[in-house]
Amino acid sequence: NPFNYTTNIKYIIPEKSFIQLSLYDIKGEKLLELVSEEKDRGIYDLQLDLRNYTSGVYLYRITTSKGYSDVKKLILLK
Repeated sequence: NPFNYTTNIKYIIPEKSFIQLSLYDIKGEKLLELVSEEKDRGIYDLQLDLRNYTSGVYLYRITTSKGYSDVKKLILLK
């Protein structure tokens, strides 16, 4: 999934819940809080612009108030 500057993060919420979506560097330090709000059921698409960040591996984590949590890897190549 290498990308250059911008990419889209698509996620599906099966039922209304509070969502947190955060971006981390490879060391696990939080860089950005992308989403932190209650969302209705649906499909969401978030455009992520990392032009001010260096090339490397980044992680994003999504958690919900219903107990779901997942981590995905992003590779930024400039």
